Amino acid sequence: MNNTWKIYMLAIISFLVGTSQFVIVGILDKVAASVGVSVSSAGQLITVFALASAIGTPLVMVATTKMNQGRQLLLALAILLLGILTMLVFQGFGFLMASRAILGVGTGVFIVTAYSITANLASAGNQGKAMSNISMGFSASLVFGVPIGRVIAAAYDWQTIFWGIGLFALLGMLGVAWTILSTAGEPPKPLSMQVAQLKKPNVAIALGITFFVFIGYSVVNTYIVPLLASIRLMSEQEMSSILFSLGIASLVGSKLGGFLADRIGITRTLVGSMIVQALALALLSITSGSSVLSVILIMLWATSAWTFGLTQSFNIVSLAPEASGIMLSLNSSFVQLGFAAGAGIGGLAVGGSSVMIVSWIGAASVAVAACIAAFSFGLVRSLLIAR
Repeated sequence: MNNTWKIYMLAIISFLVGTSQFVIVGILDKVAASVGVSVSSAGQLITVFALASAIGTPLVMVATTKMNQGRQLLLALAILLLGILTMLVFQGFGFLMASRAILGVGTGVFIVTAYSITANLASAGNQGKAMSNISMGFSASLVFGVPIGRVIAAAYDWQTIFWGIGLFALLGMLGVAWTILSTAGEPPKPLSMQVAQLKKPNVAIALGITFFVFIGYSVVNTYIVPLLASIRLMSEQEMSSILFSLGIASLVGSKLGGFLADRIGITRTLVGSMIVQALALALLSITSGSSVLSVILIMLWATSAWTFGLTQSFNIVSLAPEASGIMLSLNSSFVQLGFAAGAGIGGLAVGGSSVMIVSWIGAASVAVAACIAAFSFGLVRSLLIAR
């Protein structure tokens, strides 16, 4: 198998791994009902997943430094299968939380390793294009995996989704063992090198912006199904269609981020996308009486959120191009920490108030990020002028 097909295979596996992470959002109400907890309590499944990914991934990567990357990829998929088996075999909310933590670690290790292997498999000058295939695999899990998961959960039960993911993950392991097991690549960077980057003020500020934006994204995305249901009673088909549309919005946002970053610059794209996110979420609460306008605002929010995500990756790498791998790894950890904090905050808020409050919390969090960004970009500009 040539390297191009190996990259495509990794992209397909990325779709499965991404679906294992994101599908829970589309079926959160059904999962909650099946284990006898509230939707706000079930939202903590997203929290534990993200925390495990943010904390466990670098620890596993450092612990397996002497292992070649092909074997690391197999390890990631094995951890993923362990999480799925834990979910399907053992009953109760506690085991469900444990399985999500295991899945979080497996997903994190897979993401880091898959990007690195893909860069090594690509020909010179085509690494970025090759790595975008992995990103598209994850994005596709939002477009297809989440709404399809909702349909399957309605027709059968939500565990059926993970039986399918587990089966295909096992086939993915066989494919990896057959084609790229011997891939060596570069060893993971020590934690000390990653911590050293955090000591740089501009890096710390940028990662702080990432953290607050993804708190805003997570607090809304985690409770998107009950949020949509609170606007208007919907059939399963309508709900799946809207979730599919949100997935399309994520793809559009990713493409728009690259286009705008080239046309108007990274700074304007970042600040502009944050302003649009904050305004869309604030208006969502005010106009919740109109279902059509509410859905339009949610679509606008999703598009601008994914516009931010891709552009922030460019921005993070530009801060330390000599350590791009470390920077992307750090940014990924702060994304997951934002996911965890947002899901946790949302769960507390929804448990004590209307689900619509998550839009106000999301707007406030993104507004804080926008203020930090405006201040930091102005500070950088003044320092450059002073020099």
